[in-house]
Amino acid sequence: MKKPLFLELDFGMGNIRSLEKAFEHVGANIKVSSNKNDIAKADALILPGDGSFGQAMKEIQMRGMLDPIYKHVEAGKPLFGVCIGFQILFESSEEYGFHQGFGFLEGKVTRFVNVPEIPHMGWAPVNLADDKLFKGLPSPAWFYFVHSYRVEGKNKNAIGLCNYGGEFTAIVRKGNMLGVQFHPEKSHEVGIQLIQNFVQSL
Repeated sequence: MKKPLFLELDFGMGNIRSLEKAFEHVGANIKVSSNKNDIAKADALILPGDGSFGQAMKEIQMRGMLDPIYKHVEAGKPLFGVCIGFQILFESSEEYGFHQGFGFLEGKVTRFVNVPEIPHMGWAPVNLADDKLFKGLPSPAWFYFVHSYRVEGKNKNAIGLCNYGGEFTAIVRKGNMLGVQFHPEKSHEVGIQLIQNFVQSL
């Protein structure tokens, strides 16, 4: 039986190789590509990313990836967004001005306020909902974060919540779409377990 193809999109926004290695570690058939034409061939998309929201959307648009990503999601195919790849799934962000996201998920990305320091960086506990994607994970589970902006409060698609100066959404799930604010590839065993659960869900 042919293994599903996981396509990690390279749109020039960081941590490509470390995420690829994490998927390889759990036995996934993963390919990294900056070619928009590869998107239609993928069984699942991975949107990685460090950097800023607006720049990520600009790079995706410049590479002609916008419409193929919309078509992938409209077809009901799985997508996994990480960090900036998570944030751009929402409607908009206020990072360095107003920027529109994909709008797959309702909600806005806003800057942390009333917190000891920005960025929110390091290990933090995430309270997990009852979901098959969390098989083998404790709740709370500790994941590694690096971010200055967040989806404030409990989003209607939230399945994982964290707290830093107030509650924010750390994990979302809508149909076959999964998004995480933290870096699973830097989160040791719990991050690898989450990636494995996503891979096995296909």
